Amino acid sequence: MEKSKVYFCKEITPENIVKMYKALGKELPGKVAVKVHSGEEGNQNYLRPEFMKKIVEYVNGTIVECNTAYGGERNTTEKHLKTIEKHGWNKIFDVDLMDEEGPDKVIPVPKGKHLKEDYLGKNIENYDSMLVLSHFKGHPMGGFGGALKQLSIGCASSEGKAWIHSAGTNKDQYTLWDNLPAQDDFLESMSEAASAVVNYFKGNMAFINVMANMSVDCDCCAVAEDPCMKDIGILSSLDPIAIDQACIDLVNKSDDPGKEHFLERVNSRHGTHTIDYAYELGLGNKEYELIIVE
Repeated sequence: MEKSKVYFCKEITPENIVKMYKALGKELPGKVAVKVHSGEEGNQNYLRPEFMKKIVEYVNGTIVECNTAYGGERNTTEKHLKTIEKHGWNKIFDVDLMDEEGPDKVIPVPKGKHLKEDYLGKNIENYDSMLVLSHFKGHPMGGFGGALKQLSIGCASSEGKAWIHSAGTNKDQYTLWDNLPAQDDFLESMSEAASAVVNYFKGNMAFINVMANMSVDCDCCAVAEDPCMKDIGILSSLDPIAIDQACIDLVNKSDDPGKEHFLERVNSRHGTHTIDYAYELGLGNKEYELIIVE
């Protein structure tokens, strides 16, 4: 398989996010969904809406999110809409909480071992393409969060998130946490769900990862550790595996002393298995060419 192209820019600015999208040479067609993480109430590390403004305007996109599957301020439509307003997303953008109303959009999972179907916020039907704009950071369960997590857990409805976390055994967010599956089964379920979303958009996708505010905790944590590493840069690609692999590689190559803490979170959760299994599913390529954008 030919190496995928991953573009890298060290300076993190709103203007450079647009530059990194342009570097891909791909215009996303039709109505564009921009998948972001809206940030749990209390979290200090999520990327702010003002930072996203230029790229969302450039692609004429709509911010999309889905409800969560854990206790907090985003696990119901009513609470999530209040958090979105409090964090200022709808003051700048059109925001679509895709599972605000049911029923879910059910799509098949090709080659699924754990999942045969994926449950998405039904409003995903309204979009022709998607820009996956990810804050690359750690994650309490997955080890790290990047493009693959945004594709899988991020695009899933509340029930869909429970379905992924349970490796296809439970869609109830309230009983889910009592009987979690083996760790690799959960990671593989994330990869399978990601493959379903990529298959759904049939190549009409682009991926940007921002390596800033790099805590070991996700933006879904109301109480999160402060970042343990200095900011690294912005990456873009048309390959979700390659862009996440490149981020992991940049952490590994960093001389930042905080990287050991970050990698302990990744490795203790076997986080890179998500990348490896997504590669087995044919979702992309782990081999890439890193192209520097000045």
